[in-house]
Order: sequence, then C-alpha cells, then structure tokens
Amino acid sequence: MDRTVAAAEYLFDMRVARRTVAALPAEVAPRTLAEGYAVQEHLVRKLLDRGGGTQIGYKIACTSDVAQRALGVDAPFFGVLLSHSTHQSGVTLPSSEFTVRCPEVEFGFEMADDVPAGATYTAATILPLIGRVIPGLEIVDHRYHDWKAVGAPSLLADNAIHGAWVAGEPVAAWRHIDFATHQTALIVNGTRTFPGSGAAVLGNPLNVVAWLANELPKFGRSLRRGDRITTGLTTGVYLADPGDHLAADFGPLGRVEMSFA
Repeated sequence: MDRTVAAAEYLFDMRVARRTVAALPAEVAPRTLAEGYAVQEHLVRKLLDRGGGTQIGYKIACTSDVAQRALGVDAPFFGVLLSHSTHQSGVTLPSSEFTVRCPEVEFGFEMADDVPAGATYTAATILPLIGRVIPGLEIVDHRYHDWKAVGAPSLLADNAIHGAWVAGEPVAAWRHIDFATHQTALIVNGTRTFPGSGAAVLGNPLNVVAWLANELPKFGRSLRRGDRITTGLTTGVYLADPGDHLAADFGPLGRVEMSFA
C-alpha cells in the first residue's frame, strides 16, 4: 500500500476509535508538507465517504507567531472544511465525539468570486473578491499526546487537526471594518473571558485569505466562489470541558454560541 494511503487509513482509524498516539508510525508519517497534503486528500475523501456531504472551504492553522515557533515553521498550513462537521450558532455537540475540545474564535470569510490564477495576492487585492464575513468558532481536535512534538506534516495530514466549525450569521456590510484592530473574545460559561483581536492572525485575517489564495495553486487548487475560509485563533487557548457553554463575541459583527453536552 502507498505510504500516503496507509497514513490516511491510520489517521482515519484514530478518528473513528478516538485513539491517541505519541506520533504516527515512522513508516507512514509524512516527511514533508507536500506528503502531508497528499495524506490529507486521502483522509478527506474517507471522511466524506463516512459522513456524507461536501467540501465547503478551508481552515487555516498556525497563523500566529507562537504556533509557528512551536512547530518550527515560517508559514501557516490549511485543512478542509466539511459540510457534515459544520454547524450553526446555538448547536450542542456531544463531548464524546471529540478527543480534544479546543474552541477557537476565528474570523471567517465567504468568497464572492473565483480567484483568478497567476497573480500574487495581498490583503488589498484579495478584498474585492470577498463577499461576506462569517463570525465563527472552530473546534480543533487532535489525537496526538503533544501536538507540538509531531511536526507540521503530521498535523496537516490529519486535516490540520480540524474537528468542527460553528458558523454565525454572515455579514454583508463589513467594508468599514479594520480587521487588524477589531476586538474579539471567547466567553466560557458566561464568566471567564479570553480577549483577542484580528492582529493575532498574521497581523490581519485578510492576510490569511491572501496567503491561502497564493498557496492553493501550488497544490493544483484555487479559491472558488462560495468557498468559506476560517482564518485562525484570535484569542488565548482554552480547552473546553463537557457541559461548557461557549460564546465567541465579535462585537458589531455578531456572536456565535455553542455548548458541549
């Protein structure tokens, strides 16, 4: 069996069994980012076969300096958003479906147009191609004893350790927003608050969208009209417990709420 297929099988089994390991076996662990993305493609197909639905966009990981230093990389990496693991604000999710429950308050975007190939995009040039802003909570979930110890290829192979995405109400009137200074907060059980801002993700979440537009063509992909993108953690890290109620506060851009049963 091809080592990328074998790695995808191994990761899929870990997800189904909620099994954790220190690292992927050396004989299947991806050695480069390119190998990691090849494994991810196989894994996503298996997840879609099991859960149904479609690919609806991308999640971006490692968009902060702290995360990049921890992994020894100098850029983010992407995973895939899936319709069957995407939910609307107000959802209650079973705690038992997750090995780790790490809620991340993230700016989301929906593309209004296909992104033409052949250009190098910046925050300014990608902006006209974006349609709506979507406040959201990504639930990061992984099956490694220590995510910082396994390296970026193994993390992105596991669909960039994406567990679920909870989306708020899309916002069409957002052109006046300065995302670099826009404040966010994670509120846990109405009592604990973790403040943040758009500056935490490459200085501005629009920089993350531009990065993705430039990165996808390296792997034969491109951003399409309707694709949704969630751009990375804006606050401090919190690991949720069963029974927690979580709220992501984006001020005038709205609020997203969910609970873990």
